[in-house]
Amino acid sequence: MGVIHVTDRAGQRHTLEAVEGWRVMEIIRDWGLPIEGLCGGACECATCHVFVAEEWMDKLFPPTEEEENQLDTVVTKPSSRLSCQILWTPELDGLEVTLAPST
Repeated sequence: MGVIHVTDRAGQRHTLEAVEGWRVMEIIRDWGLPIEGLCGGACECATCHVFVAEEWMDKLFPPTEEEENQLDTVVTKPSSRLSCQILWTPELDGLEVTLAPST
C-alpha cells in the first residue's frame, strides 16, 4: 500500500491510501471524491481528467493514442491525463494529481 495526494476542485488536498493495480480514477472515486469516470475506465469519456504534478509526469507510461484522442475533447494542460489510464504501482507512491474542472 501507498498513497496518492489529490487536490479537489475547491483546492483542498487529500491523502488517499492506494492499492497496487487499481486505476487512479478508482482510488479517487472509492474515497468519495467527486470524479465521474462515466465510462468506468474504458477511455471513452474524459470525465476522469486530472492534472498530474510536473515532477511525476516522467514516471508515468506515456498516454496512448486513444487517451490522447479523448483528451482532445476537453481543455487540457501539458500535465493532463485520464486517471482511468494510470495504474497505481509502488513506484507511484506519493503521486500528486489535481482534479480538472468538470466539463
